[in-house]
Amino acid sequence: MIRREALAALMLFALCAGPVAAEVRVSPAASTRGLEPMAFTPGGRVRATAEGATYQWPGAHFEAAFRGPTVGFRVGSALQTMHVTVDGQRVATLIDSPPGVYRVEGLARGVHRIRIDIASEHQAAPARFDGFLAPKGAALPRPPAPSRQIEFIGDSHSVGYGVGLPRHECSGDEVRTSTDNTLAFGPLSARRFGADYQVNAISGRGIVRNYAGMAAPTLPQAWPLDLFERGRPYDDPDWRPQVIVIDLGTNDFSTALATDERWTSREALRADYQATYVRFVQTLRALQPQSAFVLMAPPSADDEIGRAVAAVGAQLAAEGESRVTVLPLAPLELTACDWHPSIRDQQGMAAALTAVLEARPDVWGDASAR
Repeated sequence: MIRREALAALMLFALCAGPVAAEVRVSPAASTRGLEPMAFTPGGRVRATAEGATYQWPGAHFEAAFRGPTVGFRVGSALQTMHVTVDGQRVATLIDSPPGVYRVEGLARGVHRIRIDIASEHQAAPARFDGFLAPKGAALPRPPAPSRQIEFIGDSHSVGYGVGLPRHECSGDEVRTSTDNTLAFGPLSARRFGADYQVNAISGRGIVRNYAGMAAPTLPQAWPLDLFERGRPYDDPDWRPQVIVIDLGTNDFSTALATDERWTSREALRADYQATYVRFVQTLRALQPQSAFVLMAPPSADDEIGRAVAAVGAQLAAEGESRVTVLPLAPLELTACDWHPSIRDQQGMAAALTAVLEARPDVWGDASAR
């Protein structure tokens, strides 16, 4: 039995033109009769299996190819937002829909490509996607992953925290359901270059200090794992990003130091931030020698973050690092939930990053030709 509120959260979109169909329906399916699992291509930092994937980092996405007017998929976790796209057109957004099988029907005959993007953040617990289903004989080989890859490492700005609501006061549920990683600057930028991406970001975390001194692993401490809790060291030999973008510092510096924190002054905090940030980039460099780095510097009072990130870039250059760009960001309107970047802010950050990468087409190497 599907709850009324869950059905209300299943938003269906009719497509009036284009190659997909005249009208597409996405609805819960009573059973998997006539459907069988199909191969798919996972994206983002996920723990994938043949049937599906478990994930906790933002930005997970999944693609499959098939032939015919219908395809199915399994929702594995209830508290998540999923965008469903067929042949590049959004056909549905599922918000907190019950676990189970969903069926896409009414497609035109022919070959199609379906993609599911996980838009929500999952700090409290991992979430699941349990794979695609197709009628017998309709499944096609899994789509190839893009050869271009970008990794985004950051905090709530990279997550797309609360970006869907243009107001500061939001309840916890409103933050959860209005967070949309597909509207954040990382995926926006990646789409501009036709690149696959990972968004390895956690709201509230910093380089050495989390928001208001919150006790939790910092981003560099959490980054090595595939999941936040009970995680395993992440190791994917196919993940070799040509670009790594880091946007961290807002949580380190946005609140005053408390008397029980280990830093006795802002100067000590900045020194720790710089030293830890430099070591983090050097660790990433050892793992990904092919990558170019962009260090984004969000605006802050007295440009504290900008000065700290510039010092990181200068120290890295002095120690022989030649493929690092420091990118100061313009002031943000911060009109989304809890004073977070708005959709327009995210688009502006994406434009700034895009301009940097367009000026350096060499960062992609021969990737676009492979």
